[in-house]
Amino acid sequence: MRFLLYNIRYATGTGAAFHLPVPGAGYLRSNPRVLEGITRFIKSADPDIVGLVEVDTGSFRTGRVNQAEVIADALGHYSTYQCKYGTDSLNTLVPIVNKQANAFLAAPRVEGERFHYFDTGIKRLIIELELDDLCVFLVHLSLKFRHRHAQLRHLFELVKRSPKPVIVAGDFNTFWGEHEMALFMEAAGLKSANRDRLPSYPAKRPRMELDFILHTRGIEVESFAVPEVTFSDHRPLVCDFHVTSARRAAA
Repeated sequence: MRFLLYNIRYATGTGAAFHLPVPGAGYLRSNPRVLEGITRFIKSADPDIVGLVEVDTGSFRTGRVNQAEVIADALGHYSTYQCKYGTDSLNTLVPIVNKQANAFLAAPRVEGERFHYFDTGIKRLIIELELDDLCVFLVHLSLKFRHRHAQLRHLFELVKRSPKPVIVAGDFNTFWGEHEMALFMEAAGLKSANRDRLPSYPAKRPRMELDFILHTRGIEVESFAVPEVTFSDHRPLVCDFHVTSARRAAA
């Protein structure tokens, strides 16, 4: 199977124009050509599962276009998405922000999806996607170190409860890279598919490893790549793998 992870930054693009007329102004305007480029790239990669971080599900920024559905339709995939701030967050009342989400796209052999929420941080959503022989969790962790580590403890509990092999993927915002997650990974029995610790951020000249595809026993990675794609401020991750055990092996 092929899993593609991509923080697309709401298809707002990159470059100097993103910060005009004021820094960060680009977050208020999406670029249809950027979305088209992202969609073409993902389609060309031919993934079985796609994890999208920072996807707009239909705000006025995109002209009410749901980016998750546009990409899913192009792939012929099933999609599931949710606002990443939690159902009780005041962010759900703010235009644009209440359409900022994470999403899974997958072929329609899905048994079910579940939405979990961290109890700390602003970005709280955890999407769990259950397939026949594995579970995949998608996250976007906090920018704050203390909140991130509280979130990792919560994520550890979810991983350990799964009877199937697990993939945990997303933008972890780990500015120290894999070192910051060493204890979490060891306790949860997780390994990184990115054996060479290739950086994915910033996309133009990557220096930091912020995006991860982690996996438990029962999953064997066949190949891993960070393509030189610059539609977003993050580069995508592409992982080919197969499941060697339908049930979770003991850590």
